[in-house]
Amino acid sequence: MSTPLFDRIALIGIGLIGSSIARDVKELGLAGEVVISTRSAETLKRAEELALGTHYVSSAADAVKDADLVIVSVPVGASEAVARQIAGSLKAGAIVTDVGSTKASVIAQMAPHMPEGVHFIPGHPLAGTEKSGPDAGFVGLFRDRWCIFTPLPDTDQAALDTLKSFWMALGSRIDEMDPQHHDKVLAIVSHLPHIIAYNIVGTADDLETVTDAEVIKYSASGFRDFTRLAASDPTMWRDVCLHNKDAILEMLARFSEDLAYLQRAIRWGEGDKLFELFTRTRAIRRSIVQAGQDVDAPDFGRHSLDAKK
Repeated sequence: MSTPLFDRIALIGIGLIGSSIARDVKELGLAGEVVISTRSAETLKRAEELALGTHYVSSAADAVKDADLVIVSVPVGASEAVARQIAGSLKAGAIVTDVGSTKASVIAQMAPHMPEGVHFIPGHPLAGTEKSGPDAGFVGLFRDRWCIFTPLPDTDQAALDTLKSFWMALGSRIDEMDPQHHDKVLAIVSHLPHIIAYNIVGTADDLETVTDAEVIKYSASGFRDFTRLAASDPTMWRDVCLHNKDAILEMLARFSEDLAYLQRAIRWGEGDKLFELFTRTRAIRRSIVQAGQDVDAPDFGRHSLDAKK
């Protein structure tokens, strides 16, 4: 871009999402300055080695001074602590957003601490990999992926439009939702699959009749694909479970009911019910590919994604 969208952007947290944003901002020239802050001195040093920003500070409060856009990329359980730290240093007119996978909880944690004249606009880019840390990020992570905003009732439209322009520049598709509806949608499309993956991998690890060597040796038959989800950052997913508890428990209850139906069909040899279920779910997979949210490849596009990095 010939003219930056922002003079200064502050990135609080520089893991997979934060470092991917930093790389895109640098690649696209979206900001004059990028200030990076993280609690870990080691992570901050690594961000500097990777040249992800223009300034590096350990204090979140120092990072947001004079920032036009502040993006909080921390586990959702740390949202209130960050909000408290930065509240007194935010300039009037600044836009503050986040990337958390739960929205009602983040709003409850952050909104009360946002000063008058600061535009707090909760957001959630639906993009990522199982990897974490500043080295995990890459240019183009958000391209053709959805970024959902859950604006507050008094959100300034001009500020929202500016934030949308930023994410669209990163290649994202934009949508808006009510926070509670967002949390219910994400509980089924993201949170539940991760919980099931963690559980299945844990079950395999606990089996006494199947050796660890066999689990690893034959993992390509299906188990491997669960381990990719189960390798995701444990701190992040602990916080997701604790901060989207009601929606996740609702989806787990529904899943348990459907699993019991499947158990009965298998037990009683009801092949027609099994065939109907597997046919219906196969069609959903095709719809996801047609919507451009995955690729129609036997390795789920892993190799093509690795090539982009």
